[in-house]
Amino acid sequence: MEHNIVIIGAGFAARQLIKNIRRADKQVPVTLIAADSADDYNKPDLSHVFTQKQGADDLTRQSAAQFAAENNLTVVSNTRVTAVDRRNKRVVCGDRFFEYGKLVLATGAQAILPALPGSEWIFTFNSQNEYRQNQDALQSAKQIVVLGGGLIGSELAMDLQRAGKQVTVVDRSHSLLGSVMPAEISSRLQHKFSQMGIQLALNNELESVAKTAEGLSVSLKNGLIIRADAVIAAIGLKPETALAADAGLHTQRGIVVNGQLQTSDPAIYALGDCAEIEGRILPFLQPAQIGAMTLAKNLLGGAETLNLPAMLVKVKTPDLPLFFAGETTRTDLNWDITLNSQGMMAKGRDDQNQLRAFIASEEHTRQAFLLLRELSA
Repeated sequence: MEHNIVIIGAGFAARQLIKNIRRADKQVPVTLIAADSADDYNKPDLSHVFTQKQGADDLTRQSAAQFAAENNLTVVSNTRVTAVDRRNKRVVCGDRFFEYGKLVLATGAQAILPALPGSEWIFTFNSQNEYRQNQDALQSAKQIVVLGGGLIGSELAMDLQRAGKQVTVVDRSHSLLGSVMPAEISSRLQHKFSQMGIQLALNNELESVAKTAEGLSVSLKNGLIIRADAVIAAIGLKPETALAADAGLHTQRGIVVNGQLQTSDPAIYALGDCAEIEGRILPFLQPAQIGAMTLAKNLLGGAETLNLPAMLVKVKTPDLPLFFAGETTRTDLNWDITLNSQGMMAKGRDDQNQLRAFIASEEHTRQAFLLLRELSA
C-alpha cells in the first residue's frame, strides 16, 4: 500500500486534488473517506439559496458514485474517521482500517457557535448538510437575526432580505466587513443594507436567545430585544484540527503545514480550510485550487512549493457587487477613493506609491483583473 493515497474529507479542496492527481496519473490508488454523503455541491451557491428558492438537494451537482466512477477512486461515504494510526500508517474508522502510503487531511472547518444561554436555538449555515437540517425552519422564517457582518454574514443577510425576510445583522465591529477592509470603504455596502431595510446592530453583541410562544427572544448587549423566527451564526470558521492533534501532528489555529503542504509527519499532508501555512488560514477557493495543483504533484513524487499570487475575493452581494484584493487591512496605506455613479474604486498605496490593495464596487469591478496584475507585479 506504499503508493496508496487516502484523503479524509470530500469538500472543494479534496475534489480539486483528486482531479489534479488524475490529470497526471490515472491509476495510482486513491481512497476518499467522508463523514457525509460525499455528493458534490458548490458551496458558494449557499449564498443565494433563498432568492433562488432552492432546497438543499437542489445544490447537488454530482453523486459520489458518479464522481468515483469518473475519477477511478474508492469513495467511503457516511463514515467518520476516529483516529490516524501513524505508526502503522492506517486510518481508523471504528472497526474498519484503511492503509495509506500518503494521507491528506482535507477536514475543512466548522462554523463557530457562540457559547451563551440559548445557543441550542442558533443555526449554522456552513454546508449543504447544515442547510438540509434547518431548511424548513429557515424558508418559513419571516424575521431572522444574522450574527456576524463579515463576508459570510453580509452575503447571507442580503440573500435573506432579497427573498422577502426581515433581517437584523449583529456584529461587535463598528462596520460591516470590518475584518477585511477599512470602515470608510465598507460604508457603501452599509448604506445599501440600510436602503434595503436590513437592520444593523453594530458595535453590539448577542447575550442570549430564549424560546417563547411567539418564536425567539434575542437579547443584545445594549439592552435591545429582538423577536425573531431564526438566528444564524456567521461569526467565523474554526479549522477542524482534532483528528490531527489526536494523532500528535503540529496544530495551532489550523493543521500546520510547510510550503509543500506537508504536516509534521512527512507522510501526511493538509489542504483547504483546515490547513495553516505561514501562520495563515486561507478559507477561499483560489488558495484551495492552487494548493490542490501543488499537492497533487507532491503526492506523485514532486517537491513543489506553494506559491500564492495576489488573490481576488468576490463578495457575493448582488445588489452591490464588491471585489477586493491585496493587503486591505494594512493601517499604513494611503487610500485614494473615487465615488461616482459607476460605484466606488479604492486603491491603497504604500509610502513608495506601490499599489498594495484595492477594493472595487459595482461597475468598477470590471477593472479588478487589470489591477490584480499591477498588484502582482
